[in-house]
Amino acid sequence: MSLTNYITLGNSGLRVSPLCLGTMTFGNEWGVVGTNLEESLDVLSAYLDRGGNFLDTANVYTKGHSEKIIGDYFSEHPSKRDRTVIATKCCGNMHPSDPNGGGSGRKAIMHQVEDSLRRLQTDYIDLLWIHFWDRHTPLSETMSTLNDLVRSGKVRHIGFSDHPAWVCVEAQNIAKANYWEPLIAIQIEYSLLQRTAEDDLLPMAQHMGLGITPWSPLRGGVLSGKYTRDSRPSPEDTRAAVDSPFLIESTYALLDVIKEIGKEVDATPAQIALNWVQSNDAVSSTIIGAKRLSQLEDNLGALDFTLSDEQRSRIEAMCPYDKHFPHNFLDKIIPSIQNGTTINGIEGAPWALGPADDSERY
Repeated sequence: MSLTNYITLGNSGLRVSPLCLGTMTFGNEWGVVGTNLEESLDVLSAYLDRGGNFLDTANVYTKGHSEKIIGDYFSEHPSKRDRTVIATKCCGNMHPSDPNGGGSGRKAIMHQVEDSLRRLQTDYIDLLWIHFWDRHTPLSETMSTLNDLVRSGKVRHIGFSDHPAWVCVEAQNIAKANYWEPLIAIQIEYSLLQRTAEDDLLPMAQHMGLGITPWSPLRGGVLSGKYTRDSRPSPEDTRAAVDSPFLIESTYALLDVIKEIGKEVDATPAQIALNWVQSNDAVSSTIIGAKRLSQLEDNLGALDFTLSDEQRSRIEAMCPYDKHFPHNFLDKIIPSIQNGTTINGIEGAPWALGPADDSERY
């Protein structure tokens, strides 16, 4: 597979690369998180030159500078704009003293989109994400506003980032009932160290026909293998805090297995972790972040091999997660085998608890 193995994003005709370039690091305004202009442009140019076509940013990334860097690049290379899918986000407040400066109300979305268009120096946004759930705004107002933006031509497609599964379903139902523009994708955190999305978000998205674009697939660099039991991160040069809850023995044990499998397939730990995420059937395009060209080249190598089922199982055995209710209970429910009877084509009746008894219920 390569960056040019374009994937249709959800129930839409929008085709994107299997690895999306995240640009949260473009600009120095956030200190250690960011990178300078020259390195940002090197990464962006290399990604596009390799055939990548999917960029992810947000109005608040490096205080707007991320969008500005992208806009300046395409103003100098206008022929590349239409072949590139630019996704940005609204909701984050760029004007903290303004109560309507952020959120997903109509006034907030409208002025945030105009600001993003100005910084990006473009007439349209290919994919507009609502960055996170705004509990204080009715979903109908948000969806109506997004529909108006699509109808105006300023936005081509819409999606939700970091929303509960039930909110995404309700939003789709509102859009369907009103013949409004539907969501085509969701953006979520998903990695070997954050698997709880497997409970509801991943199956919900598959059922609803939503594409999935995971962020932080390397958990802030922890899964790159650059931290060891004997080498803690320095707060001067990393996003991972010295007291990160992920830098624990179970993570190092997981990395031991990842490194073993890396030797088997000639891949780095980062490539193994990225490949595991992207090869999930529910995932459309995984968001990668690179501060330097060497990191980008390493990340792109995640598309060059295939993990076997046995290798995936070995990795997953090292990072189980606590399932949320009701999934932790439903996993105990199995058909009781009684005289070969069937219910809806499933052998065994009636339904019963599995190996564990149900004493915990009482």
